[in-house]
Amino acid sequence: MSRIGKLPVAIPADVKISLDGNNMTVAGPKGSLSQELHERMAIAVEADQVKVTRPSDSKQDAALHGLTRALINNMVVGVTVGFKKNLEINGVGYRAEINGNVLTLSLGYSHPVVYELPDGINVEIEKQTKLSVTGIDKQLVGSAAAKIRSYRKPEPYKGKGIKYADEHILRKAGKTGK
Repeated sequence: MSRIGKLPVAIPADVKISLDGNNMTVAGPKGSLSQELHERMAIAVEADQVKVTRPSDSKQDAALHGLTRALINNMVVGVTVGFKKNLEINGVGYRAEINGNVLTLSLGYSHPVVYELPDGINVEIEKQTKLSVTGIDKQLVGSAAAKIRSYRKPEPYKGKGIKYADEHILRKAGKTGK
């Protein structure tokens, strides 16, 4: 039995869940999310919790069991609390600016890097080198943060680039002279 899949998902009082076939919609104080779930999983919405059951103990059903429960839980957490990824920019002259839904990054290239934020994603800039990517969709927040990081990944010698705030960069020793 899946350890994650067998746990019920608690529904807070201010969250409404509707199930139409295998399409689930979760609405809460921060917004609304919709997800199409796999048709093999049986989903039961009760008064204060959601339970996911699987039809058999096959390997595919076991994997889908935990996945389906995790997707439902992420939707419930997203519409109540939201998700956040923190990024740090390290390097001389490296900085970020935001105008509306366009993020402009100066990363040492001959041109500024312009990234248009997807709908549902907000970026807050504290100082010019600390970014917070927030939203209600966990997959979208992670994808946007990874895209921003990909413009200048941290290099191992001086640590210059964009990194997650909780990421540790393994540093290498530079050249040694005679």
